[in-house]
Amino acid sequence: MTEKTFAESLDAATEDARRMDAPLSVRLQTVADAIGRLSPSFAALVDRLVARLADNCIGLAAPRPGEPMPPFLLPDETGRLVSLPSLLQRGPVVVSFHRGHWCPYCRLNLDALARTEAEIASLGAQIVAISPETSSWAAGLKAYAKAPFHFLSDLDGGYALELNLLYWLGDEAHRAMAAGGVDLARFQGNDAWMLPIPATFVVGADGVVLARFVDPDYRRRMEVEDLLELLRAGAARRADQAP
Repeated sequence: MTEKTFAESLDAATEDARRMDAPLSVRLQTVADAIGRLSPSFAALVDRLVARLADNCIGLAAPRPGEPMPPFLLPDETGRLVSLPSLLQRGPVVVSFHRGHWCPYCRLNLDALARTEAEIASLGAQIVAISPETSSWAAGLKAYAKAPFHFLSDLDGGYALELNLLYWLGDEAHRAMAAGGVDLARFQGNDAWMLPIPATFVVGADGVVLARFVDPDYRRRMEVEDLLELLRAGAARRADQAP
């Protein structure tokens, strides 16, 4: 039997984690542990990258609770332009930044959001996912997650830059990812090798940030149950304030 490549083994570990009946944080850690076993050198590289981002305070200046969320106008997976103001007309919006379809942590995060979308919608909110990938790749990730919400393309990372989430990957990580078959130039339509820090913002209908999760360690994401608790509390407040 032919031995699996690192990419094949990682895909298998990601799918195993996807099927787990466990919180998102546990599934994400399962993948991180698998990478540590499959390639200790790559895991060490990730640790160095995360430390560099933390040392440079990447993401620290992203919009905070109580601050306005900058508006966007971005194409979705079909090429149709979607704006934040138009989404807010229907209620609160969960804005989820991810790195791309090739990232196992992003796949698990979006899969978890898609599974809870019906409950999120029942609380009067909606989700929008944003990545620096072109629409065709965004559409593939949407299909993978079976997600009913918009997948927007922030080509060239302009919106992520405005939110202070964008960073240069660096030569070491560039070489390692390219050697593993991750061709960001093809996926993003440019050769800048820039990525956003994965982040989640809960934006109220008034355009003000209610909560955020921003962590330079892309192996961590907002726990879905924490997100639901925030939205439940918001829905309860709106109900109390209703005439």
